[in-house]
Amino acid sequence: MQKNNPVIKIKPYIAISFALIPALILALNSFFSAELDLSFYGSAALWLLLILAILATIAQISRAEKNITDYSVQLQISKERLGNEIKHRLWAEKTASENKIKSQFIDENIPVMLAYFNTEFRCRYHNRIFRRWFGLTADQIDGKPLKEFSGEEFSSAIVNRSKEILAGKTIHNERILKSTKGFPYIFTEQYLPHLDNKGKTVGFYTLHTPRAQEKSRISPKSKAEASNDIVSAKPSESPGSATKDNASIQQIDTQAASSGISAARIAQAIEGGEFNLYCQPIASINSSTASSHYEILIRMHEEESNLMPAGSFLPLVDQFKMMPKLDRWITNHILQWLAVHPNSDRVFYINVAKDTLSDHTFPLFIQDQINKTKTSAANICFEIEASDVESDVNNTVNFTQKVRNIGCLVSLCSVSDDSEISGLLSKFTVDCLKIDGSLICNILRDEEDLAKVQAINSFAHQNNIKTIAELVETDEIIAKLRDIGVDYGQGFGIGKPHPFTELDQENQKG
Repeated sequence: MQKNNPVIKIKPYIAISFALIPALILALNSFFSAELDLSFYGSAALWLLLILAILATIAQISRAEKNITDYSVQLQISKERLGNEIKHRLWAEKTASENKIKSQFIDENIPVMLAYFNTEFRCRYHNRIFRRWFGLTADQIDGKPLKEFSGEEFSSAIVNRSKEILAGKTIHNERILKSTKGFPYIFTEQYLPHLDNKGKTVGFYTLHTPRAQEKSRISPKSKAEASNDIVSAKPSESPGSATKDNASIQQIDTQAASSGISAARIAQAIEGGEFNLYCQPIASINSSTASSHYEILIRMHEEESNLMPAGSFLPLVDQFKMMPKLDRWITNHILQWLAVHPNSDRVFYINVAKDTLSDHTFPLFIQDQINKTKTSAANICFEIEASDVESDVNNTVNFTQKVRNIGCLVSLCSVSDDSEISGLLSKFTVDCLKIDGSLICNILRDEEDLAKVQAINSFAHQNNIKTIAELVETDEIIAKLRDIGVDYGQGFGIGKPHPFTELDQENQKG
């Protein structure tokens, strides 16, 4: 209503109108003084009125200019505020997008079963591995009670400790769980309470970690591969694992026996080929040519449907001293592929277990298979963990000498210190060193780790040994490794693991 008021519309012109009237009268008086005959006081009044009208007009103009200036300032402030809000919104959207990507990465790649439950034991979050374990979709788990979708075996351990969990206590446990296909996996369980700012439990997290990927039980090499959601056929205990509580180990052995798992069952799985091979590219850092080097990784057949980390079955294989048999199966599989592709220049890196290093018949098996398949031994590179070398130097020296005499290559893995390997390499020869991924991940932000990588690389090159960086994840790390002079890289930044059978498709494209 106020915008349509006619007084507001004509108000700016009132002072000008009052100025024009006396000015017009005075102008007419100068031309028609005889006719108008204004007195002195009349003329003075008109001049005074004209001056007042002019002053009013000037004041009005000044006020208008001041208002315009104030509005301009307010507009500028609003513009800046709007600009800041736009920047903040874009930042918030970018952050939300990055968090979504990170959340998706964790959901798809973290090699543990992770879920969150409220105090009523209804599931409010679950990752991909958790869903795959039960063979259910997200809709079949979201908001559902634990017992409704998990079954008695899985839920009983949580329900039985519910009072302790809801009281804010962190629970650690270790047991064997059977997958939907009946194969057992050794898990370390953790139940972590979620407390609000008043210390009240409002929910809890459940983490089920395959034992082969538990930090205290695996070598640096296995930890590096754990981030890639595929574990190589190489279980290895850390020095601290020897002090593991005997009662816990006996409990696992008892559970394995009660689950019907035996050495015969493991042997049957190996002989029946119940495994899938994967491979991950190892590419030159200083060249854009396609990779011809691959590390061989392993999964069980049922992993294709459940997508559980393969490392969870390896402790059972190791427990029954079946790793040499599994390493034979893997090596034979690769040699058979090379026999079908005699002109292939690919080099396959095969992890060998600690028990395989002490198996004196293994090199004879390799020699025999190479002769039968008429393949080149130079296409095979056996990877040995640095920790295994330190714990069994004599068998390692014997193994490396024999396989290198056959013509195979040898790689020393998970190298984290140049001083510790200098003594080892004085006793045997290797063709390449794999620099531990825990160092590679930090070279952009940790000067000490960067110095270690540079020292290892320099030592290797002085001894005519090629270097391979593990866990290469970003272009920035690749650029840094190129500056250092590292020869090869392996990790998601180079190439993700893919089924070994896809190499045939690559050959057809080539």
